[in-house]
Amino acid sequence: MLRLQVIPYSEIANLTSESKITKVLKIAKSNKIILLEGRLSSTEEALLIERTMSNIDRRFKGIEICSIGDSESQDFIKKVKRGLAQLLLGIGASGLTIIGPASIIKEIKRDPDKIELLTKNIK
Repeated sequence: MLRLQVIPYSEIANLTSESKITKVLKIAKSNKIILLEGRLSSTEEALLIERTMSNIDRRFKGIEICSIGDSESQDFIKKVKRGLAQLLLGIGASGLTIIGPASIIKEIKRDPDKIELLTKNIK
């Protein structure tokens, strides 16, 4: 059975990077695919990968991660406009991140506007 867990931006917006990573890793280790509203920062992604590597064992084979949407590499003006719009309209972070256990996810294909998630046969 394939299990998904959606994490809205509002649920992680006020967490520290360490708390976000702990939350995501705990869910992934329970064999769920995470649909995260928004993106982790590049520092947070690196920390997630580092923490994942130290948790690999017979049961937990690692994670697959993929994001689409706004990136941190936007120019300053675009960041200011988006931040102002989010503040005024109450919009959460834009983008989408998929994180899941490597034992379930076979492959993630990313185009600029979509993600294709291929899973392994789950018994």
